[in-house]
Amino acid sequence: MPVIVRTQDDLDLDKLRDAGATEVVPETLEGSLMLAGHALALVGVPMRRVIRIVQEQREARYKMLRGYFHGADDPSGLDLDQERLATVTLPLGASALGRVLSQLRLGLQGVRVVSLRRSNGRTIDPATDPALEDGDTLVLLGRPETLANAEEILLKG
Repeated sequence: MPVIVRTQDDLDLDKLRDAGATEVVPETLEGSLMLAGHALALVGVPMRRVIRIVQEQREARYKMLRGYFHGADDPSGLDLDQERLATVTLPLGASALGRVLSQLRLGLQGVRVVSLRRSNGRTIDPATDPALEDGDTLVLLGRPETLANAEEILLKG
């Protein structure tokens, strides 16, 4: 289960992540983003631009906000080719089991592994190029077609 921790500031980010936090949200950062958003709106910056600026700052800070999970409650006019997040859990017998992430060359498919969680709940940094195990859940970022290709590679080779 993902663990999201709220803190007053970002002084202990590494300690909290090492203790198992999936994401750490510092109140000072969120408060600053809200103040900046209000200030921009009050000086006449169009609201769509304010929202985009604040979202870009959040994405730069929170790795899990890069992309989104596509779902039934998305607006109907949403660009269907927009990057999104998808999860793939590796079952026993999946082609990718025992292979390290770099061997799968998902980046060449236009997909990035954002997060990797073991079946025991432990989060593994994908940048360490771990070998994949039964029950691993990968969070992938890419366009719909590339995500489908990546899932095929992970499950069937």
